[in-house]
Amino acid sequence: MQSFHIRYRNAQGTLMRILNAASRRALDLPVVQAEPAEHDHQVTLALEVNQKQVGQLYREWYAIADVIKVSSGAAHAEAWTATAPHPPAGVPVDESRSAARA
Repeated sequence: MQSFHIRYRNAQGTLMRILNAASRRALDLPVVQAEPAEHDHQVTLALEVNQKQVGQLYREWYAIADVIKVSSGAAHAEAWTATAPHPPAGVPVDESRSAARA
């Protein structure tokens, strides 16, 4: 499980475009938390992804005009979903293990 923190300007449809990038890949969205962050907004997503999907999601999220910053980390997801196994922060997700779960 990996968490993604996406900071964006709260323009019409921006949050839906962010969520649509994950749902288009048939990824479960077990954790979604959107909140104001200073003058902007931030959404936190916990997703079960492989390295290829991470790259695709980053590319798609940064293509959205109102997205300011995208960051991720497996360590943050641990606090959200303590029962789900995940690699420690900084360790790439093993694609063969992720493919076996799918």
